[in-house]
Amino acid sequence: MKKVICIVEDEKDLNELLKRYLEREGYEVRNYFRFEEAEAHVHDEDVKLWVLDIMLDDKSGFDLIEMIKEHNQELPVIFMSARDKEFDRLIGLEKGSDDYITKPFSPKELVLRVNNIMKRMYKDDYVRMNVDGYEIDEHQRKVYLAKEEIELTTKEYDLLCLFVKNRGVAFSREQILDKIWDVNYFGSDRVVDDTLRRLRKKMPELNIHTIYGFGYRLG
Repeated sequence: MKKVICIVEDEKDLNELLKRYLEREGYEVRNYFRFEEAEAHVHDEDVKLWVLDIMLDDKSGFDLIEMIKEHNQELPVIFMSARDKEFDRLIGLEKGSDDYITKPFSPKELVLRVNNIMKRMYKDDYVRMNVDGYEIDEHQRKVYLAKEEIELTTKEYDLLCLFVKNRGVAFSREQILDKIWDVNYFGSDRVVDDTLRRLRKKMPELNIHTIYGFGYRLG
């Protein structure tokens, strides 16, 4: 089951951009644009992490975190803010936030911070996956065959996990580019074929099927 993350950000373009990046990491993302929208969901039991903008219409993320922590003291929260002020950071920490990121920032940086917090908070959920004789350690981002590690690049590993977590699902090259490469990537989709060819060479037992004229599927 996908882990649920809630984003509260009134800047629509940034909200949607962060949602897309986090969804590409395999999370289920619920995004809210106003304080009142988010307030109605602070008691949702399946939420694993909140990403909050500090400035929210007539209220603030500080008000929201108090409600979140009152419901579940252990639920992690990341603050976003256009104000790089030590005072805001200290208030966030006092109210129980786990991280603080200053705008403007790269969506990839937020993804890394989210991943680190999720792995720390829910480490028991990150188990080793087995596929076609290989063992994948999500926590360490390592792959093994008979206890011997297989060295993969970041993109090779991400591509492998995309197939393993969606076994039986056919992906077009364009879909793979969107999920694995940056949304601003403008190169040829041949990079997908080249990465997959290297992955197959390193993991020859991996049962990935080529769907001619479309893309690939892990059988």
